[in-house]
Amino acid sequence: MSSPPITDEGAVRALIGGEPADLTRTKISNRVNDLTRHFIQRSPFLCLATSAPDGTCDVSPRGDPAGFVRILDERRLLIPERPGNRLADSLRNILRNPKVGLLFFIPGIGDTLRVNGRATIVDDAGLLEGSVVEGKTPKLGLLIEIDEVFTHCSKAFLRSQLWNPARHIDRSELPSSGEILRSLNPSVDPEAYDTERAERYERREGFY
Repeated sequence: MSSPPITDEGAVRALIGGEPADLTRTKISNRVNDLTRHFIQRSPFLCLATSAPDGTCDVSPRGDPAGFVRILDERRLLIPERPGNRLADSLRNILRNPKVGLLFFIPGIGDTLRVNGRATIVDDAGLLEGSVVEGKTPKLGLLIEIDEVFTHCSKAFLRSQLWNPARHIDRSELPSSGEILRSLNPSVDPEAYDTERAERYERREGFY
């Protein structure tokens, strides 16, 4: 018989080795500084975590040329909202629960930067004009009020060898987007869907 799930923090800490080291606690700040800002300025990609009041969670990728997340000051960031699939999961969650988590990635670098804070949705043209890419100004942006900033170590990247080209696989080894969609909707022609999407991406249609 399997063990019951663990529901007590004390039991969790007994298994993971107790409390975090004092040095680990001191790395958490409530603002970016002259050193941590480099991670944001050099990052072309982040994951945005949001949650609804009922606890439903969502993680969404965000990517643009490096530096797309603008540092307005040491306590505020601005993330441009680019065109997507219009499900607007992150935006709908933020309207109800402003708390967000950001994880910044830099290709080839094992360390990541974590930012926790509170987001508001803004459409101020003067604020967003600094986020123009390919001549397009975003209609919306996420203004992040920072609560916590800290770096994560490289262990996850070293274990996974994420940036090791020798471990990368060819896209053809996985089901295509059209094939996955066909498994959910039999009326979809997967080859036509994949071809049309590739052509849209080649034209950069809907990117900005």
